[in-house]
Amino acid sequence: MAIELSESAAAEVKRYMEAEKVEPGFALRMGIAGGGCSGLQYSLGFANDFEPSVDARYEQHGVAVITSKKMALHLDGTQIDFKDGPMGRGFTIDNPNVAKAGGCGSCGCH
Repeated sequence: MAIELSESAAAEVKRYMEAEKVEPGFALRMGIAGGGCSGLQYSLGFANDFEPSVDARYEQHGVAVITSKKMALHLDGTQIDFKDGPMGRGFTIDNPNVAKAGGCGSCGCH
């Protein structure tokens, strides 16, 4: 499997890259950090530092997504979408490898 980028997310990435004049050859780089009660923290940015020996690369709808191979294990099957509606607009990330919110109980907040 891989990281999946929806058509609407790809369109927004392309729109942003054009508006911000991101140079050709750059890809969307996805990262993860953290854990604990708030879950994983995802980062999205642009990079042109793809290194095949340490990075995984996925192409969908004309957009390249890269992440480190170490992170790719935790992101396998993750879906990136873009929503624009009455409740706001932005990217959504659905990672099937992470337990849904409900609290671990270790922080004393549940």
